[in-house]
Amino acid sequence: MMTKTFSKIGKADAAIAGGKGASLGEMTKAKIPVPPGFVILAEAFDRFLIETDLIQELSSLLGKVNYNDINSVDGASSSIRALIAQAKMPADLAKEITVEFKKLKTPFVAVRSSATAEDSSAASWAGELETYLNTTDKTLLNNVKLCWSSLFTPRAIFYRHEKKMLKTKVSVAVVVQKMVASEISGIAFTVHPVTQDRRQMIIEAGYGLGEAIVSGSVTPDSYVLDKQDFSLLDINIAEQERQIVKCLRKGVKWTPVAKNLQAKQKLSGLQIVALGKICAGIEKHYGFPCDIEWAYAQKKFYITQSRPITTL
Repeated sequence: MMTKTFSKIGKADAAIAGGKGASLGEMTKAKIPVPPGFVILAEAFDRFLIETDLIQELSSLLGKVNYNDINSVDGASSSIRALIAQAKMPADLAKEITVEFKKLKTPFVAVRSSATAEDSSAASWAGELETYLNTTDKTLLNNVKLCWSSLFTPRAIFYRHEKKMLKTKVSVAVVVQKMVASEISGIAFTVHPVTQDRRQMIIEAGYGLGEAIVSGSVTPDSYVLDKQDFSLLDINIAEQERQIVKCLRKGVKWTPVAKNLQAKQKLSGLQIVALGKICAGIEKHYGFPCDIEWAYAQKKFYITQSRPITTL
């Protein structure tokens, strides 16, 4: 089997499921509210490269890169990504992925890259690889290959060079997760990232899908909580004029936020405390400060990702 459901993965499985996949599996086992899904293990990508005879071509292209020349890096990236896109996925692997997708009983999933070297405290891959939201059965296999090839974006190639990881074996797993059409979403840091006060956590919240905040495209509300009694210490409300929402058929789009909501506080006091308690539970489970991505839909909070805070 080249896939595993979240319930069969734990934090010790980062080598096969990547940081993201291992974390989602660990949280699922701990009964934290995570949308269901599965991981296409890193060995699936390794096998894809072997069966399509791409390993030597990729090594040759990377070996010729001049890291002082952006055009050289861009050229290698474009060539590698094209080779992966054009190569045919082994039929049994494609079938296994499709079968697991159907078990989720949802028309839309998020397809996320999960590098096997990702989210370690020494080298955080956050933001280096790609995510494809609102993926359907028709775009699933193509988006999996795009996630695989995102290991070779110019940014990711540079990142490995900077972190002196060029000779380190880095592979990529792919997370396929039921899409939550979040009304509100955001990020939480279980230690205040600016003051580094371990008695406080900060929650950021915005309308629509979380990618708007993660990418820095909108300024979110921010709420500071005392971790002992969950009292609210500070509230900053940010006006939000646009949001990312999922389209009916595929993909996502920017839409305006309703005028009466633009200057409104995104989460109520009770919602902030409820989310704060979930995040504190995640930190307690792992035993270290966490950077958490969350979503709120149909009166329920979901955790879509958690990783160690790497800046403390």
